[in-house]
Amino acid sequence: MKIAVIGSYGAGLTMRVPRVPVAGETLSGGSFASGHGGKGSNQAVAAARLGARVSLLTAVGADQFGVAARQLWAREGVDAAGVRTTTASATMVGVILVDADGENRIAIAPGALDELTPADVAGFADRIAEADLVVVSLEIPLPVALAALRTAHERGVRTLLNPAPAVALPDEAWAWIDVVTPNASEARVLTGRDPADPATGDELVDLLRARYAGTIVLTLGSDGALVDHDGRRTRVDPVTVARVVDTTGAGDAFTGALAVALARGDALTDAVRFAAAAGAHAVGVAEVIPALPYPDDVAALLRR
Repeated sequence: MKIAVIGSYGAGLTMRVPRVPVAGETLSGGSFASGHGGKGSNQAVAAARLGARVSLLTAVGADQFGVAARQLWAREGVDAAGVRTTTASATMVGVILVDADGENRIAIAPGALDELTPADVAGFADRIAEADLVVVSLEIPLPVALAALRTAHERGVRTLLNPAPAVALPDEAWAWIDVVTPNASEARVLTGRDPADPATGDELVDLLRARYAGTIVLTLGSDGALVDHDGRRTRVDPVTVARVVDTTGAGDAFTGALAVALARGDALTDAVRFAAAAGAHAVGVAEVIPALPYPDDVAALLRR
């Protein structure tokens, strides 16, 4: 299985707090950890841990975070030859607050990611062409993400878009996407709805289907996922864990696992079930990289 990932890398600065402070409040009693983050990198590591040969396109700064990133990819077996190092900007940093219930709130300074251009995608085109699946997320400039999707489509390579953070896509881009994996809030953005719109999962899938002919995997957290493909809609039940510790890396674990399952030819609903187990494992472990599962972790949850 060969997977090409085009997305972000960033250092994650995580503070676990009893609760999220309100405006103007200083709250003590937290604990701090720093680690690797960024959706593209997380998804690449997740896919590599689950057995894929992964190539990554992203950008980092010429700083300690960029050095640490390359050390991570070397340890995890991710091909980082296509990663760009910039001198004008720092590596992306995300500041993450995690409350006692495991819910997270994240603020991001993109830094080096803003220097990625479609020309970098052109330099990565050989990796895209030889992949079984291309995974794209949206923490990078939109023109870069669109160039990656278009390049893969033109070369006949299947694409998976994890539309996070969600932005409105140009109409022509939908034809370049084979699988799209929004959560409910991202689906609202993609379809031009108000973020507070109370539409149900089925209604959101209907709205997406009105503009998109490919495969929809709508993730619904503790309610599982809705899969819509070739005129059939299936609900995939959630995989649960005893205790939710940290939801930060769950979406990336899901995306990386789904990419692996699709690249190896699993049936679509089986692939989503496999991905749901990977995401469930991730919410039971603190921090992102430690939470990304290995095959035995996923297998144990599926057996249970």
